[in-house]
Amino acid sequence: MPKQKLWITAAVLAIGALIFWLTPQDRQAAAQNSGQPAAAASSHAMQAQARNPAGAPFFSPSQQDTEINCQMRLDGAQRLLVNEQTRNCFEYFITQYGEKSIDQIKKDFSAYIRQSYKEPSLSQILALWSRYMDYRERLGGLQAPNISQDDPQYYRAIYDSMQNLRRQFFSDYEIEGLFGAENTYHEYTLKRMEVMNDKKLSEGEKAGKLKALFDELPQDWKENLEQLNKLEDLRKLTADIKARGGSAAEIQQMRTSLVGPEAAQRLEALDTQRADWKSNVNGYLAERDSILQSGMSDDAKQKAVQQLRNQHFPNQEEQLRASTFESVHDQGGKLPYSE
Repeated sequence: MPKQKLWITAAVLAIGALIFWLTPQDRQAAAQNSGQPAAAASSHAMQAQARNPAGAPFFSPSQQDTEINCQMRLDGAQRLLVNEQTRNCFEYFITQYGEKSIDQIKKDFSAYIRQSYKEPSLSQILALWSRYMDYRERLGGLQAPNISQDDPQYYRAIYDSMQNLRRQFFSDYEIEGLFGAENTYHEYTLKRMEVMNDKKLSEGEKAGKLKALFDELPQDWKENLEQLNKLEDLRKLTADIKARGGSAAEIQQMRTSLVGPEAAQRLEALDTQRADWKSNVNGYLAERDSILQSGMSDDAKQKAVQQLRNQHFPNQEEQLRASTFESVHDQGGKLPYSE
């Protein structure tokens, strides 16, 4: 199999990329700040001296201002504790692909680990690294399922294929250590997609199920995902209710199920503010059109429009916002109301 297949296929990346940038920052920070062997101390000075036996740096040119991210954890008997830090270390070297060959990456990793760790952890790390590299290569050969990407089962099939492949290379303990946090988010995302696409559920029922899924997440995931996902869910479910001609009461009930009564009340107040703003802008633009289409002189039109603007928008901030609506309106575009 070509070594280029070390990299994930586009189908796998559809979920994998999302995992990468949504991984809670405190998890990443913990991985960087935890203890490590003295020989692998992460000071900038040590980084500059980290070189393989041939004298070349372990890091690639694009990583020269970074620390070597290999702060793996050991137990009291100096045996490897497999966790996210282990995977971070592996990936630090793997991401040098393109600047270095796979063979050079493997040699550099082996040399670095031999300089930094002793038995029994040394043999454990090298053996796990070898299996991880084989896994990454096989991962690139996974085939996308013959299902529409609009179907949540498309992504469920990808995830199941990844899980089956992992079981071929790693123990349950290793899978939990290397991929546990990622799996938590995968499962949450897939279940969330399934709820949103369930035609049998009303928007209110979907909101309740989404909240229950969110409540099951670890606290650090909640802190990172709360605003992003809840805003997205609110927009989607509100749009669905409006599209079928649902009532304001249904929207309020859905919001209460998803974000609680206090937040639902704040959203209702925001709806009122937006409706008032929309009504005010529409009225202003209609009156402005009448002035501009009248037989008054240009100077008189300009003064009348400014007076009208002052009446509808008493402060400078509102007038600046109104000028945007004027420009869009005059060009025949869709007015940028927040829905």
